[in-house]
Amino acid sequence: MGKLTGKTALVTGASQGIGEGIVRVFARHGANLILLDISDEIEKLADELGGRGHRCTAVKADVRNFASVQAAVARAKEIEGRIDILVNNAGVCRLGNFLDMSEEDRDFHIDINIKGIWNVTKAVLPEMIKRKDGRIVMMSSVTGDMVADPGETAYALSKAAIVGLTKSLAVEYAQSGIRVNAICPGYVRTPMAESIARQSNPEDPESVLTEMAKAIPLRRLADPLEVGELAAFLASDESSYLTGTQNVIDGGSTLPESVSVGV
Repeated sequence: MGKLTGKTALVTGASQGIGEGIVRVFARHGANLILLDISDEIEKLADELGGRGHRCTAVKADVRNFASVQAAVARAKEIEGRIDILVNNAGVCRLGNFLDMSEEDRDFHIDINIKGIWNVTKAVLPEMIKRKDGRIVMMSSVTGDMVADPGETAYALSKAAIVGLTKSLAVEYAQSGIRVNAICPGYVRTPMAESIARQSNPEDPESVLTEMAKAIPLRRLADPLEVGELAAFLASDESSYLTGTQNVIDGGSTLPESVSVGV
């Protein structure tokens, strides 16, 4: 038996990147899965995992739209009966300096990275409260609350907000048996990271990823499956005394001083 056997997990942004990594790890640990995404790719992933004997259902929804989310959550409950674990993973990043960024791009980050999490949590939480049991995992970042990168102001704003929401929900609903924790990844080899690299250097995006890795003490980007294992820990009984925490998984990227005077 896996650490998530018998539990039903809803994972947003499940079609690729960190979300896909979480889904694959949760399946390995025995969870029944509801994959929520706006992309048709979730159907392929659900079919693949279903073909391997895992209980896995895809539901399409736009996390920016509460009615869409409510319908998807209702469908998930019809299929599985309840949702034990929510992983708020859906997120976006577009590069742009503060003065150059359009209102549209600013709101794109806020609508998906903040309002999206708000909408899905609001749709799932009431049933968890009724059962006095639930685990919510938020996908934040080291960017925003701990460090900053030029050109990622809107992204940093949205990811820092997730930390505040995590702590607030953890305090508000601890007595209802709900645990809420955040994951703060550094650089992870995902389609989003590759997109950022292309925006940064369209001529040679791979060189951007190489330079990212050089700046990390472990000298590599994370694999999405590694983030998935951390999410599984936070969603399981192994983390039963953790709530309101920020869990950094960055290969040590936030450790070095900006100017080194060591030997």
